[in-house]
Amino acid sequence: MRFHLEVLVRRGEITESRHRVHCAVTDTEGRVSDGTGTPEVLTTMRSAAKPFQLLPLVERGYAAARGYTEEQLAVMCASHSGSRYHLDLVQGLLDGLGLTTADLACGYHDPSDPASLAEVLAYPRRRSGLYNNCSGKHAGMLALALAEGWPTLGYEKSEHPLQSLMRDTVAECCGVTPESMTVGIDGCSVCVFGLPLSAMARGYAQLAQATTKGGSDARQQAMQRIGRAMAAYPVAVEGESSFSTALMRASGGRLLAKGGAEGLQLVGFTDRAIGLALKCEDGAMRAVAPATMAVLEMLGVLTEEEKHSLAAYRSPVVTNAAGLEVGLLEAELRVGAHA
Repeated sequence: MRFHLEVLVRRGEITESRHRVHCAVTDTEGRVSDGTGTPEVLTTMRSAAKPFQLLPLVERGYAAARGYTEEQLAVMCASHSGSRYHLDLVQGLLDGLGLTTADLACGYHDPSDPASLAEVLAYPRRRSGLYNNCSGKHAGMLALALAEGWPTLGYEKSEHPLQSLMRDTVAECCGVTPESMTVGIDGCSVCVFGLPLSAMARGYAQLAQATTKGGSDARQQAMQRIGRAMAAYPVAVEGESSFSTALMRASGGRLLAKGGAEGLQLVGFTDRAIGLALKCEDGAMRAVAPATMAVLEMLGVLTEEEKHSLAAYRSPVVTNAAGLEVGLLEAELRVGAHA
């Protein structure tokens, strides 16, 4: 089914902005069943690639050898808020590796968690890469580098064997060749990959299927462990106020969700073995939740209880500096139209 999808920003009776949204829904073979007229649109996978970037550490047996828990795996594929909970998890990973925050190549940015932000504003010397929302992923990459006997210095660079492995793994999971993927530098300094939305959706369909069914080979078993870790610890994956966390919580882990910068959202449906990839064309993160909710409702995957639990994300309110509600965001999905 083809549809047109936009998110409108309304201020009173005025529609003052429109965010155009691209979407693809595929099965594990990459067959597009639903979406906008542009399911092949090329964009960067950003943080939605993290479950696949974690995959080699689990698949090669290194995570089991170190005794990593599901909670630790969840934070290694996280875009966390920098809360004390997340910081302690990542610090524990570094301590176990005999490394420090100085070994993280991700750099510092302000945490989104209010308490942690107040802490670093009051004590600027505490700032480090630990607060970066990608620090868990970087700790996992450092663990993999050590396990493989690769140098940890420069692990983030494209010429490092670790990043070559990341590229190959993401390509394999998404059903494309490594050579077909464009490569850039992510906000946290590691490689970021460009591929079609439909390929990203295929990757999440594979993740969702493995989470439910597992398999006889190491790849499927590793994907199952990662998917189950995400479902079991959704707060570790993003944070208390995250839309992806809310989706996983509300669905009891039936939906595996991971966001990415610049208006990206990926969802895997464990009960259907399909994946959804959604991209706001102008990169506006505020449009992601209402657009995703509109697609999930159209697909009929949410129960009434789940819809009620997630209602605030369907039409988020717009407030002004005085805290007054002055508008809302509203997804407009028209079936049969082409984007």
